[in-house]
Amino acid sequence: MRQALAAIAAIAFSFPAWAQMTPVGTWNSIDDKSGEAKAEIRITDNAGALSGRIEKTLRPGAKTTCTECQDERKDQPIVGLEIIRGGKQAESGDVWEGGKILDPENGKEYRATFTPIEGGKELQVRGYIGPFFRTQVWKRVQ
Repeated sequence: MRQALAAIAAIAFSFPAWAQMTPVGTWNSIDDKSGEAKAEIRITDNAGALSGRIEKTLRPGAKTTCTECQDERKDQPIVGLEIIRGGKQAESGDVWEGGKILDPENGKEYRATFTPIEGGKELQVRGYIGPFFRTQVWKRVQ
């Protein structure tokens, strides 16, 4: 009986940590050069694929529209702009891949992967152009 209760308790207490091991949530994007928070991004699960929008900008003097964007997001307001499209959980379960991420500062879109780290408190966001990549680590807000 005690073993059964211990197993149930272990499962119950591990569930909140497991639930956080996903990119879904609200994140502060961190500038990889300055280390400062740039924006708050909300990532949602849209029928098994990730979608991420800028909730608010965190830097004074940040651009207000995506003047450099090349698609339907051109000249759209930065707040509310969808910057993450696609990205599905890999069979390994540790990474979300196959998505794209937009850098609204330069209008470029990159292939992207999203990997929760540090127990889901951080998100490793890696953007690719060909064999080259750049990685940022975002901090979970909620």
